[in-house]
Amino acid sequence: VQLVESGGDSVQPGGSLRLSCAASGFPFGTYYMSWGRQAPLKPREWIAGDNARGRTDYADSVKGRFTISRDNNNNILYLQMNNLKPEDTAVYYCKTGTGLSGNWGQGTQVTVSP
Repeated sequence: VQLVESGGDSVQPGGSLRLSCAASGFPFGTYYMSWGRQAPLKPREWIAGDNARGRTDYADSVKGRFTISRDNNNNILYLQMNNLKPEDTAVYYCKTGTGLSGNWGQGTQVTVSP
């Protein structure tokens, strides 16, 4: 399993970013895929998931602002993040499975500050 995230950056509050995750080494199109994050001095948390059959799930902290999607033809997972807040500052990870279990990528840094 290989998961490589990209797209992290520094943005101002209210801004937007789109993260990408290139996946390989497993049947991506059949897997539940998620995004997680870890803010400084806080534990990792699950924030969004896609069950590969049309259902998406979100943590309350990002619901209505973040959108998870996938391109099964190219094995890419996306996270569109809108109306970013300073509390969204974290390393963002692509992962297989639900919750905190599964394989995690190396992460990409997102910083939200004025």
